[in-house]
Amino acid sequence: MEQLVRIIDTSPDGTARVMHVRESACSGDCHKCSGCGAAKETLFLTAKNSIGAKPGDMVRIESATGPVMAGVLVFYVVPVILFFLGYYLGETLWTLGALVGGLGFVLGIALSVVYDRKVARKQKIEYTVVGYAHK
Repeated sequence: MEQLVRIIDTSPDGTARVMHVRESACSGDCHKCSGCGAAKETLFLTAKNSIGAKPGDMVRIESATGPVMAGVLVFYVVPVILFFLGYYLGETLWTLGALVGGLGFVLGIALSVVYDRKVARKQKIEYTVVGYAHK
């Protein structure tokens, strides 16, 4: 995954502290659509400064997609698969497809919460400055 960020400061160890402003999907133009109330979120990250960027520079950073894709799989795909599996088993065994499917979905959500608390938050995503942002 690649993101545009601003270099805040650099360290002698070859890393840089960067600032990323996360906006809502509507770009924050709330006055155009009667205001959705979405707030901007500012994140401060540490990235390997492989290009020697200086404070104030706008750069592109990259992170590994593996941890992100694993999270997507657990949070979105597993609950849906468990729903359909539960529905199929519930219909063929007890004619309670919707109930067992719903229980499968709830189990998938529970697994997502456990994954988030036990695994995802402990993973350290590494960022690397890969180039300057084009103006």
